[in-house]
Amino acid sequence: MSDDPEPAVNISGGTAGGGVAAEFDPATADTRAEAVVDRLGELYWQKTYGGQDAFTCLVRTILSQNTSDKASQPAHDALLERYDGDDLDLAESLAHAEQSTLAETISSAGLYNQKSETIIDTAEWVLEEFGSAAAFDTFVKDEAPAAVRETLLEVRGVGPKTADCVLLFAGGRGGVFPVDTHVHRIYRRLGIAPPDADHETVREILERDVPAAKCGFGHTATIQFGREYCTARKPACLDDPEACPMADLCDQVGVYSETGEVVDPADAPE
Repeated sequence: MSDDPEPAVNISGGTAGGGVAAEFDPATADTRAEAVVDRLGELYWQKTYGGQDAFTCLVRTILSQNTSDKASQPAHDALLERYDGDDLDLAESLAHAEQSTLAETISSAGLYNQKSETIIDTAEWVLEEFGSAAAFDTFVKDEAPAAVRETLLEVRGVGPKTADCVLLFAGGRGGVFPVDTHVHRIYRRLGIAPPDADHETVREILERDVPAAKCGFGHTATIQFGREYCTARKPACLDDPEACPMADLCDQVGVYSETGEVVDPADAPE
């Protein structure tokens, strides 16, 4: 178990990370992926998500790229403190931000020069395409998910995981299973996705095999499982196979208890 936990309140969920209770029956799993998600739901939480402001969520997800929530959460809080207010449109405020000042504000998130440029560009795009952060929020929540995703992916610096997080946490769209590094690693290590599957292939498999109502908490609970048990370099099963709550559902692709070696599933011999 991690002795340096992530903040409880963040975009990835947590015990106080937003959402409301989801309908959940672990006895009805039809696929191994669903069985994994059900067990993770019992271990952590079962939630449906949605309701976050879409542009704030988009900015938060950009800040989280290539870093942990522990590092990006303070940057998010500092950004909102400086640029958000009751009488301010956040997109307009950030579109006119001084890049060096914004970079300093979000420095705890890492890659702050690149991320500050992306955030300013994204804010300008929101104003140009929608007129305000509020109008962008309406678009995310009302338009077809495929159209929202396609539109977001046209924005520089917005990849599939970022687009899917906006759809999940702001749009509240069922059947969206964002794939970050934890999700990508874990479902290939479990043997649910092929060892060499890219992020999009893993997403397609999970959205096919996990019911729509369970995808949201499947995403957030998988992240927590990756932090606490199925870490990249030292998964819990290395010390004791029974220490992992997924032991009976996992193929341990790329994990070798006998030697203590751990490799990316794509590098595991067939």
